[in-house]
Amino acid sequence: MSWQRPDHRQPNQLRPISFVRGFTKFAPASVLIKCGDTQVLCNVTIQPGIPRFLEGTGSGWLTAEYRMLPGATPQRQTRELLKLSGRTQEIQRLIGRSLRAAVDLTALGERTVFVDADVLQADAGTRTASITGGYVALAEALDKLVQAGELERSPIRHQIAAVSVGLLAGEPFLDLKYEEDVAAQTDFNIVMNDELNIIEIQGTAEEESFSRTQLNQLIDMAEIGIKELLDAQRRALS
Repeated sequence: MSWQRPDHRQPNQLRPISFVRGFTKFAPASVLIKCGDTQVLCNVTIQPGIPRFLEGTGSGWLTAEYRMLPGATPQRQTRELLKLSGRTQEIQRLIGRSLRAAVDLTALGERTVFVDADVLQADAGTRTASITGGYVALAEALDKLVQAGELERSPIRHQIAAVSVGLLAGEPFLDLKYEEDVAAQTDFNIVMNDELNIIEIQGTAEEESFSRTQLNQLIDMAEIGIKELLDAQRRALS
């Protein structure tokens, strides 16, 4: 029996996606990304100075923080304060690694970019939305440095987007919502750049193993979604 999507999308169809730029007042760049019922606020701040391990290299740095607000899910999430969960640490490292792949850190100079991703509402895909929305905020923040004359050119070297895929009833599906995420036999988060080169693949067999053929199908499915997300990012930044 084939899997019936709760929102009646086609297997290769993304949820509706939108970017609201300038969502907050004080961050140099602020973007609210909406992917279906998932909503993530991505703020980017750029400050002079770099971590100690980079001193003297002339290179900049980019780091990310990720949090899920207590009311983001049907059951209240405890606010993470002094001790972050392993899941939160893993997600923010993924966001940071992915968005560093977008930037020529040497061209950034001795500055640190902070990407803050706060989940306002979660219906799965929060980490991929954080990366996709974070890129839009990052590109805007760096463009403002160019406009202000602080940089000769934008350090952006690649556009970055991310999406989830999974196997349901043995078939590949794109951009899983919560009911699909918990039911998937296998689920992946895939990050690609504008050349459709892979930045990162996170994949797990939840119930049973998957074949190389199925892996290729999932990557092909992700590529379909990434192309659409890249187009949506370009429209948002135009």
